[in-house]
Amino acid sequence: MSNTFKIYILAFITFIVSTSEYVIAGILDKVAAYSNVSVSLAGQLITVFAIANAFGSPLVIMATTKLNQRILLILSLSLMVIGSIMTISLPGFGFLIVSRIILAVGSGVFAIAAKTAAAKLASPGQQAGAIGTVIIGFSAALIVGVPIGRVVATAYDWKVIFVGIGVLSLLAIFTVIYMIPATNSDVTVPLSKQLVLLKNPKILMGLGVTFFWQLGYAVLYSYISPFLLTVTSMSGREVSIALFAFGLATLIGSKFGGFMTDRIGIPRSLIGGMVIHVIALVLLSTIAKSTITAIPLLMLWSFSAWSSGPGLQYNLVWQAPEASGILLSLYGSFIQLAIAAAAGIGGIVTKSSSILTVSWIGAASVAIAIFIAMVSFSFKSKGMKNEEIA
Repeated sequence: MSNTFKIYILAFITFIVSTSEYVIAGILDKVAAYSNVSVSLAGQLITVFAIANAFGSPLVIMATTKLNQRILLILSLSLMVIGSIMTISLPGFGFLIVSRIILAVGSGVFAIAAKTAAAKLASPGQQAGAIGTVIIGFSAALIVGVPIGRVVATAYDWKVIFVGIGVLSLLAIFTVIYMIPATNSDVTVPLSKQLVLLKNPKILMGLGVTFFWQLGYAVLYSYISPFLLTVTSMSGREVSIALFAFGLATLIGSKFGGFMTDRIGIPRSLIGGMVIHVIALVLLSTIAKSTITAIPLLMLWSFSAWSSGPGLQYNLVWQAPEASGILLSLYGSFIQLAIAAAAGIGGIVTKSSSILTVSWIGAASVAIAIFIAMVSFSFKSKGMKNEEIA
């Protein structure tokens, strides 16, 4: 069995694991109804997941540096099974929060271990491509997992989704035991060394852009199903179609963003994408009153938002190529923290104001990201001129 096939297996398992995070946004209204809580309170399940993922996963990785990759993958998948069982069996919103924490840590640890294992399985010079293959699993969870989850929740019950995740995670454990070699983990970089990078103003501004960009995206996405059901009066079936179109535009936007970053450079591709992002959010809050107008605007929003991802990551790596792994890890943590903040802010807003307000907050947040990016790029230009003079 070739190592390439094993890498694709890791990507497929990553899809299963990542669906546990993203699917909640597509079924939030149904989870709220089941738990007998408001949509705003149910949205905090996204906050809890993101915080647990951002902080819990690195702590587990640091505590298990002596374990080989196969054991670490099995441990993370075991947490996925436990979290899924708790989700479908234990009553009450409190236990649902606990299950989300367990699922968050499990999925976060698996993501790190899977990318590491894929890099070790790849041939020399093909490690980056192997990691990129695993990352496809994340994109697939958003593109396919969320709309399928909505269809299943509409046709049957939302808990069926987590029955599937639990069963597939259990099967994945045996797959890992059989297929993935027991390679040793790399030495974990201490947190103190990671924080030193934050003293670099260019890196700090890059992470600031990342935070506000993701906050602007996630504050609406966290409540996308209630938004569509309320603002556009879509049916449950139409919401599933809209989410599928949204996910498809996500994939196209990511590919296009990488292409444009290579062609016209980071500043123009990044700022251009975020400007369209703001426009899409404003249009969603003003003219998206029907399915016919909402779906194209959703696709424009998704396309523009995700077109910024490659540029943001490349911009960080370009600042300190020798610390690319650490910077991408920090990038991931800031993404999760932004998701947590977005769900929290969205919960407060939807409880005290119209759900339309979340799209306006999203537009304002992305506008802040644009401002920081412009200051950052201006700072770089001045720095380059100073170096040339010297």
